Amino acid sequence: MIVVTAPTSNIGSQVLENILDSGESIRVIARDPSRMPEQTRKRVEVVEGSHSDLDVVTKAFQGADSVFWLVPADPRAESAEAAYVDFARPGCEAFKSQGVKRVVGISALGRGWPKNAGHVTATLAMDDMIAHTGVSYRALTCPGFIDNMLRQVEVIKSQGMFSWPISGDLKAPTCATRDIASVAARLLLDRSWSGVGSLPILGPEDLSFNDIAQIMSEVLGKPVRFEETAVDALKTRLLSRGMSEGMTQAMINMLVAKNEGMDNREPRTPQSTTPTSFRQWCEEVLKPAVLN
Repeated sequence: MIVVTAPTSNIGSQVLENILDSGESIRVIARDPSRMPEQTRKRVEVVEGSHSDLDVVTKAFQGADSVFWLVPADPRAESAEAAYVDFARPGCEAFKSQGVKRVVGISALGRGWPKNAGHVTATLAMDDMIAHTGVSYRALTCPGFIDNMLRQVEVIKSQGMFSWPISGDLKAPTCATRDIASVAARLLLDRSWSGVGSLPILGPEDLSFNDIAQIMSEVLGKPVRFEETAVDALKTRLLSRGMSEGMTQAMINMLVAKNEGMDNREPRTPQSTTPTSFRQWCEEVLKPAVLN
């Protein structure tokens, strides 16, 4: 039995799609099962509720061999620790009480970074908590997602630009969620691994935002430029959209750490180099979104 949390999320839905035809029994935890495609819903067992609820995870993990663990975004949480560590406490209790053997979790690069990096610091603390339950655990440690660029489609369309409070010249890894989901699915279906470890997902190349703008321009057939924005401007914007003070500061702390090179400390290896390039993703995903 494999349990998938957050099955309607970007990554979770792709993980689920990747294992549907495996022949394994699959159970999902969903707060709103109606958001799942009807054909998918018919092929899995659904436990309705949040995986932050002890009763829900205790029921869902009964008889489970492997669990895919992803914490959903909560912009109104009191703090990053509340959003990740506190959210995961019931799950960790259920991993132990229900005898779950293996857990695959979505995590972040940044182990050993000397300063508070907001979301990253809290995510790594969650990893440590999961690891101490006694399960075999693989944390998929990721940089920024290529797919996040879809949040800026409208400004790319209307103004031919995108922005973020990161230096335009800083080359760093970035990865596609499809590749994360592929690695996660492989681990969920593999019963041979054990112990605790991490697996970086670094994409095929390091790119700066200026590199990304150039690739966008070539793929879209129109000029696109990158503009570095001020951290304070982003903070004001996030607060105005209803993000809590604690989560806003966590986001700022993470971005400052990334701008200082946090994601560049992980050595690239054949195992951490995943296939989807930014150019390929632009052709297949961004271009249709911008031109439609």
